[in-house]
Amino acid sequence: MSSFTGPRIGLARRHPWSTLAGSHPRTEREAQAASMSTREISADGPSADGPVKPAPGDGMPRAVTHAERPDEAARELRAGLGEAALELVVVFCAPSYDRDALADALAREFGMVPVIGCTTAGEIGPGGYTTNALVAVGFPSEDFCIVTALVDHVDRFEIADSTAIARSLLSRRDRAMASRPVPLGEDARSFAMLLIDGLSMSEETVVSALHNALIDIPLFGASAGDDLHFERTFVLHEGAFHPNAAVVTLFTTNRPFTVFRTQHFVSSDRKMVVTGADPQHRIVHEINAEPAGREYARLVGLEGEPLTPMIFAAHPVVVRVGGQYHVRSIQKVNDDESLTFFCAIDEGIVLTVAEGVDPVSNFDGLIAGIEEEVGAPDLILGCDCILRRLEMEQRQLNAVMSERLARNRVVGFCAYGEQVNGMHVNQTFTGVAIGGR
Repeated sequence: MSSFTGPRIGLARRHPWSTLAGSHPRTEREAQAASMSTREISADGPSADGPVKPAPGDGMPRAVTHAERPDEAARELRAGLGEAALELVVVFCAPSYDRDALADALAREFGMVPVIGCTTAGEIGPGGYTTNALVAVGFPSEDFCIVTALVDHVDRFEIADSTAIARSLLSRRDRAMASRPVPLGEDARSFAMLLIDGLSMSEETVVSALHNALIDIPLFGASAGDDLHFERTFVLHEGAFHPNAAVVTLFTTNRPFTVFRTQHFVSSDRKMVVTGADPQHRIVHEINAEPAGREYARLVGLEGEPLTPMIFAAHPVVVRVGGQYHVRSIQKVNDDESLTFFCAIDEGIVLTVAEGVDPVSNFDGLIAGIEEEVGAPDLILGCDCILRRLEMEQRQLNAVMSERLARNRVVGFCAYGEQVNGMHVNQTFTGVAIGGR
């Protein structure tokens, strides 16, 4: 059984492969106010070369630093987030940082403000995609009431754990809301975020149980990374980085928001059946009664070619669940020609080779749906599968996508898997979009 601790102190289709999975839309009054005023946003986005200070009137401060020393990096983030009172800071850090030194430095700089986060396989800063960086976003106390829980030993997670976690979070949220000097108001609603060890192979169990326990609260999240080394990943909570753990965060706000997921693949007519597998370790030994790696290569037209992460990014497979196709991404090929997946897999599952559509148009469609729900977002906290980023690099779309990420105020990281409501998914862009006041 896992253990957990707290801190110290409407489904709508907007695109063939995009869903807004739980919203607190803006009111008619907010929509009218938004139509009467506009905010200029640079098409190039902020610079990614140093700490980014919030613009005048910016209610959701973001910052990025490439400083290599943890103490200097923490100072730059603190300066970059400005002087507003913060309820929480979320940090995404490259695995190259000295974790212990960084955790200590962040605790010193932010004092009583809780800091959570995780290690990554790449970061998304105010200027778009970046690497070897530390990225942060601050949640203002004026607009948010936030409680967190650390879940240890996620490899031993049980359904009963999710019930206890949900009860604790909801109880502490209610107490915190009641004690606020300025209430958030009756329109305030909640959403949840899960950050989890990306090598624990526990995501399906944890996210499904948590979603059921939280009932009608939309949930999103992602699996921590380690720059494709596949050795160890960590989550950050209460001044320390933790392996084999997860952080569950419950946000309550009077701002409009929507939790979303999008993917840019459609199914083809090339089918495969998993005929030999080790579900516990997410390994497929045989496909169509042939060595898995060899048969996969044949089906994607690359027979005899070495199987690399770039190939897996360009040629994912999908499985049909609940009337929708979900990507089941391949992590690596093993010496015995078996395939290790990023998500749950079992014998008898029918997989379909997927074909990509334009990821840029797909992203534009997602943003159009988000703007219908919450207006122009003040923040998109996004979890982008590492295989999507590899595909952008392969197709030379990094600059184009970075411009769109910056323009739409996206901050986040590249992950080993994503979660939305009760599902663990792959090769998606998943997160929450938060509108203005």
